[in-house]
Amino acid sequence: MYSLPSSMANSKVLHVAVFPWLAMGHLIPFLQLSKLLAQNGHKVSFLSTPKNILKLPKIPSNLSSLIDLIPLPFSHLPSDLPLHAESSTEVPYSMQQLLKRAFDSLQLPLSSFLRSSPPDWVVYDYAPHWLPQLAKDLGVSCAFFSLFNAANLAFIGPPSVLIDGGDLRTKAEDFAVVPDWVPFESHVVYRIYEMAKYFEGASIYEPTTPDTVRFGVAVEGSDVVAVRSSPEFEPEWFGLLRELYRKPVVPVGFLPPEVIEEDEEVKGNDKWIGVKEWLDQQKVNSVVYVAFGTEANLSRDELSELATGLELSELPFLLVLRNFSGSDQTELEMLPDGFVERVKDRGMVYVGWAPQMRILSHDSVGGFLTHCGWNSVIEGLGSGRVLILLPLVNDQGLNARLLTGKGLGLEVPRKEPDGSFTSDLVAESVRLAMVEDSGEPLREKTKEIRGMFGDRNRNDQNVEEFIHFLKENRRK
Repeated sequence: MYSLPSSMANSKVLHVAVFPWLAMGHLIPFLQLSKLLAQNGHKVSFLSTPKNILKLPKIPSNLSSLIDLIPLPFSHLPSDLPLHAESSTEVPYSMQQLLKRAFDSLQLPLSSFLRSSPPDWVVYDYAPHWLPQLAKDLGVSCAFFSLFNAANLAFIGPPSVLIDGGDLRTKAEDFAVVPDWVPFESHVVYRIYEMAKYFEGASIYEPTTPDTVRFGVAVEGSDVVAVRSSPEFEPEWFGLLRELYRKPVVPVGFLPPEVIEEDEEVKGNDKWIGVKEWLDQQKVNSVVYVAFGTEANLSRDELSELATGLELSELPFLLVLRNFSGSDQTELEMLPDGFVERVKDRGMVYVGWAPQMRILSHDSVGGFLTHCGWNSVIEGLGSGRVLILLPLVNDQGLNARLLTGKGLGLEVPRKEPDGSFTSDLVAESVRLAMVEDSGEPLREKTKEIRGMFGDRNRNDQNVEEFIHFLKENRRK
């Protein structure tokens, strides 16, 4: 039986329901927060669809009595959503809006749960625009937990702009400038080609509730906004966010993951054993790890330029590829002819799921060529790896500008208006970040920031302050 920490033994135990968006990059941090709530003695109900519940890592035995995994029945309302698809990894980027429409069908079963087992708080993601009013009607306190950093949230604007300000930003160019409500100098903007891809994906299918409205209502209807970041890292953005929202904005830190969380996935995994043996043979800080998360897809031309650039860099690398949703080619078929054979002496291509934290924590890995998803940024900087940035979709472009502005990453140059890049520029960027003398300030800055992102005790203090807020400010 789990015993309560001494600091919690004589205080009110909370029941917190958590409800993430249907993406592994959201489910895992929500689960990480759930485990920290449970470690502090609180009861958690983790709600998602049946398939996503089954995909979650195993709950530690000392916390299993405090975390209930609750599957909600899921309806595939859009007929053109792939059969059995329940997460963003199972549909092409262009079909994400269809998945959101299906996600909205969870309103009824979630309402039934909240009525039958009312929690003290519901902690929710940006997608369920219908949840804040539902929680209010039931007298349940609600917290919007943002997996996007403070700079991202401030850039997209206050609720009034997100919900009612559709005329302010109607084309890609409108997102390529610093908005009027940012009072300080900033380079945190989108490139035109990044937003063009978003507008294209949003217009293919019958309209659903726009993401801007979902974000706006998530903020407007919350009692508190919790942000997966730290004022120590982005003080000016947290200050601005509190002015824009006019409500409590509480950091929960970076929620750095543990390598041990991947143990179940790698046990008896012959593919991983082969990767580890190869990494063990490389020099310390010599390998470039290349991976693009669960949602970002590269075109065949982009993958060809990337692979050729790695080859031209003449540095050892580990390139992780996964099944690209919507592609009729295998991962290896998308690589340049003869690539795997040519680089076999200093490079490895790994197809499928890879234990990213184990790879990043290996001594031979020195750099991380990443799509700039916030999860990957946290894991890379928390492991002390220099970042080479190749943003593709969603918030990734803003993350890249935030990092480069702080001297914490080197972005691969790309062309307007199509966002294309060349193998030569990939090679130059990788070499500069990894070995060139001119990249030394970047490598030093990366070492200095490691503790802020990766130190678990340092980050847990933020979570404890968030829990204190929950205890003191619930509606009941």
